[in-house]
Amino acid sequence: MLTKVLHVDLTRYRYWVEDRRDLFEEWIGGTGVAVKLMRENMDPKVDAFDEESTIVFAVGPLNAAYPLASKTVAMFKSPLTGNLGESHAGGRTSTSIANAGYGAIVIRGKSKKPVYIVIDNDRVYFRDARVLWGIEDSLIVARIIAENEGGRGTRSVMRIGGAGERLVRYACVTTETYRHFGRLGLGAVLGSKKVKAIVVMGRGSRKIKDRKAYREIYDEIFKLATESDAMKKYHLLGTAVNVKPLNEKKGLPVKNLKATSFEYAEELSGEKMAEIIGRRVACSHCPVACIHIATLRMPYENEPYFYKTLMLSYDYEPIYALGTMLGMKSREDFLKVLYKVEAYALDAMTTGVCLAWATEALERGIISEKETIVKLEFGNSDAYAEAVKYIIHQPNEFYEVLAQGVEKAAEVYGGKEFALAFGGNEMPGYHTGYAAHIGYSIGLRHSHLDNAGYSLDQKIDSYPKPEELVERLMKEEQWRQILSSLVVCFFARGIYKPDVVCRALKPVGIEIDEDGLKKMGEKIYFEKLRLKKDMGFDASKLRVPDRIFETETPHGKLDRSYMERALRYFAEVVEKV
Repeated sequence: MLTKVLHVDLTRYRYWVEDRRDLFEEWIGGTGVAVKLMRENMDPKVDAFDEESTIVFAVGPLNAAYPLASKTVAMFKSPLTGNLGESHAGGRTSTSIANAGYGAIVIRGKSKKPVYIVIDNDRVYFRDARVLWGIEDSLIVARIIAENEGGRGTRSVMRIGGAGERLVRYACVTTETYRHFGRLGLGAVLGSKKVKAIVVMGRGSRKIKDRKAYREIYDEIFKLATESDAMKKYHLLGTAVNVKPLNEKKGLPVKNLKATSFEYAEELSGEKMAEIIGRRVACSHCPVACIHIATLRMPYENEPYFYKTLMLSYDYEPIYALGTMLGMKSREDFLKVLYKVEAYALDAMTTGVCLAWATEALERGIISEKETIVKLEFGNSDAYAEAVKYIIHQPNEFYEVLAQGVEKAAEVYGGKEFALAFGGNEMPGYHTGYAAHIGYSIGLRHSHLDNAGYSLDQKIDSYPKPEELVERLMKEEQWRQILSSLVVCFFARGIYKPDVVCRALKPVGIEIDEDGLKKMGEKIYFEKLRLKKDMGFDASKLRVPDRIFETETPHGKLDRSYMERALRYFAEVVEKV
């Protein structure tokens, strides 16, 4: 069982380790432990960019032990929403942290100069990163650090790009080459602390209490992972397989959700993208390999007949946000914009929603080309690629505001009715019905992955009372607190069912039954909700954009009164917590 917590103080360039068996025995790991460490180490009222603002990286008891237990939880104060930030990433990070012997890493303070942190098992080094500060391409930063530090295989490099340095509120953190702590602005928090990267090298291994029982349950999980139809789907086409079905059902957001079907959807589909796959990549301890890497051939500037080949990871969400939401007509146009977003290390979803709002605002005359500098038009990839650059460099007040998210932009310039955000977090890629939009609103991260309302919409024929739907979504989110405390990939939720989880925990030293698991999920959920409230969350102020009620879903147009009744009920639940 992983019970050690590494504390890193950037202000004093110090570090120390605590054994927190008490914490991990009560809260499992991952999300559960991260919530408690945030509570212990940070005043919830501090600003996201304050010196005392804290970041927690946490793994769980299944990481570096079982297939598909491949995620790391990052928890922080979000500069985008001003509330709780939580993001999960795959890659090698969780294995590296676990093999270094830690269940969690707590980072606080602020460095006086740019640094990158190296965690090498029980030693921590603060490397001078002044020469790296100003390199905006996160891919280049990773190559330089990898050459300096070595340690391939068990090494993970988490780093920011130009977006994090410039404190863009939706800057992400890239880990390895193709995975991200994407949503809610972790990259900006690291940028405010003058941290360019965090390198973790784990040279140990997990200790198993009962090797025979471990082998049996490991083999069972591996077999389920490699033979299940759902996992095969993720391997073959990944989540990009969703593009065509959502388009056919009229649940695909197009051009700032002015429509839900798109004549060029086939060009952006998983099937079409598969024609230019360069390779597939897997996270550590994952046999599925759902990470799809597309090749994009681009000419060098002023060099005829010379081309560079770029390798870009994609899945459904970037295709939605930077593809259909921006009216892209080809996969190449989509990938050109994705390349800029990846290089600067921006969250793809928020960037796409911000640019879609700006395009419609320009169409309506709410803003002019004086603000946007380039003429933003749906389908114009060159203009969007330039606009991404302006979000980073912020040459005028408009882009300074847009770098704070679509809610802020609409507050300053107008157009709030078509500014697509829920709880301050930009809309995910599903306009499938009530469950999706209520799910975004009441989810504690305001994410589609909190409670999978979009999935429920596609399975349901008729909706229950709003209160019943809220209860159902909350129950699903409570179970997902267990998955994100273990920490396993949500794609594997059909494999890691309660009975399997209980049997997997036993060989690593944790005895718990199914009823105990469910109670633990509920306990973590409400503890996280309390922390969110202490950070200023007020459920009575949740806003649903007007556009949601104007555009058809697979269930027809949504009734505002149903949505409002659901949110009132959720606000009553929150009030009692």
